[in-house]
Amino acid sequence: MTLLGIETSCDDTAAAVIIDGRLASSVVSTQLEHADWGGVVPELASRAHERAIVPVVQKALRKAAIERSDLDAIAVTVGPGLIGSLLVGVSFAKATSLALGIPLVAVNHLDGHLASLFLSDLQPAFPHLNLIVSGGHTQIMRVIAPGQSELLGKTRDDAAGEAFDKVGKLLGLPYPGGPEIDRRARLGNSAFHAFPRTRLKGYDMSFSGIKTSVLYHLNAIETSEREAYLHRHINDLCASFQEAVVDMLVAPVKKAMKDHGIKDLGLVGGVSANSRLRGKLESMVLSLQGRLFVPPMAYCMDNAAMIAMAGYHQLRAGRKADLTVTANPSLVLA
Repeated sequence: MTLLGIETSCDDTAAAVIIDGRLASSVVSTQLEHADWGGVVPELASRAHERAIVPVVQKALRKAAIERSDLDAIAVTVGPGLIGSLLVGVSFAKATSLALGIPLVAVNHLDGHLASLFLSDLQPAFPHLNLIVSGGHTQIMRVIAPGQSELLGKTRDDAAGEAFDKVGKLLGLPYPGGPEIDRRARLGNSAFHAFPRTRLKGYDMSFSGIKTSVLYHLNAIETSEREAYLHRHINDLCASFQEAVVDMLVAPVKKAMKDHGIKDLGLVGGVSANSRLRGKLESMVLSLQGRLFVPPMAYCMDNAAMIAMAGYHQLRAGRKADLTVTANPSLVLA
């Protein structure tokens, strides 16, 4: 089975080919149009996808050494995400399905993140827990089988990655703020300031409070002194903020692992690249005599390899879409 995956949910145009369950190629075109705006501009994103999708798909086919006529199916992200961006990928996939007479598979972007663990040779056992943590989503899932999962906990407000980016902006760091905070935190003192850790019942999380706490901390400093203060202590502030966010992520995951008697944990999504989060989760999992699984760095961010793998699993289970399927920016993971 040769399957093409398409991902255009936000600001990365991506295509990948999977042949008989093995990744044959993966191409990602990252948009640079948004850097000056401090965040993704939806209109710019959709137009950039329109320009990039054909050459990105052609490159993925070339790298996999196949022609379009060799495709047996096509999988595409249908949500959640930006509606304009999603429509570019969905329209392309539907047209390709119709033109080639091949099955179409509709993939939830979050299912793609869950499937990213299966792009490596070393894979978790079922059932396992999976922490999805990105700019738009923070969820703890119990994964029963490929394409079958149960939501255990989620953020009630901001996603963890969103909090990283917003605090990065407060600190005057370039967008996206998450990687820069991680880099600077390695040089700072995490005990410099004790930002509050929000604790909720069950496995739910909240990150709006920590973001507000950073704002209040900065506002408490005289405006005339703030620039000098940030110059002296920005690495310490990054380390203190990051430590609080990581603690709030690790605590409910540990509780869920113990409550459900599960030893294998997956960490997926863009924030899975954060070095402190990886380190603390690894220590926690080892203390429970478990195993931590993280996709290769290239597949932590948005990519089509994970969409192709999720589509492959769905196709093997007999799940296909028809040409009436459309983009759903608010799609939830069932």
